[in-house]
Order: sequence, then C-alpha cells, then structure tokens
Amino acid sequence: MNLISREFIRNMAPQLDLLNTLGGGIAQAQMRVDKLKKGVVIRVAAPSVSPENIHVVLNNNRMTVYGEFRHQPEDQLGAPLFTRILDLPANLDLSRIDAIHENNELQVRIPYLDPSSQQREIEIKQR
Repeated sequence: MNLISREFIRNMAPQLDLLNTLGGGIAQAQMRVDKLKKGVVIRVAAPSVSPENIHVVLNNNRMTVYGEFRHQPEDQLGAPLFTRILDLPANLDLSRIDAIHENNELQVRIPYLDPSSQQREIEIKQR
C-alpha cells in the first residue's frame, strides 16, 4: 500500500529545496566544467529552478552563477537558492561568452583566446 504517490514526491522536491533555503540552508546545483577543443562549457544542473531565476554575472575573471526564488515575478526580494563562483583562467575569451538553457541545464560556453593574439612583440621606442 502506497501512502504517498510518486507524483506527490516529484511535486514536493522543489518545495523542500526552497524550504531548506528559507530556513537558512542552501541547495547546491550540480556544476561540471567540460574542456573541449575550442573552449570550455560550464554546465549547471538546477532542475527545480526556472530559467528566468538563474543569473550569470561576470566580474573581471570571476563568474558567479546563482539562482533565486521569487513568489511572483514582480517581487522585489528573492530567496537565494544556490550560488556557484568560478575563477576563470586567462586563456579564455570572455568577450565571446554565451549561455543557453535547455533540458533543465544551463550551459555557459567560453571559447579559448586565439593563441596568435596572445603573444606579440612590443616595439621599443628610443628617446
């Protein structure tokens, strides 16, 4: 005899994460960094968080990915759900960063810098 249905559990899981964060805890999203030939892909899995509530902020070489919960979209105050901070290496082209959300996963794609643009000879001026 099942006292609790699977559908009830599936619908309650996101609410439990929210209650945990409101109670002072934090729900950590799963993060994975894949190094590819042309760059890196940072994957953040947060299935219970809608794409509108996930944010990516780049400050110099530090990238912050965070999720928040707002009861209504127009609410001024949001409850934090998760925060992940990454210090990015200097060989990434941060001017060409992009992000896409599909299949309950955020993918932040950052290409490598062109190696020919990294090294250059500096002209020495004479006075």
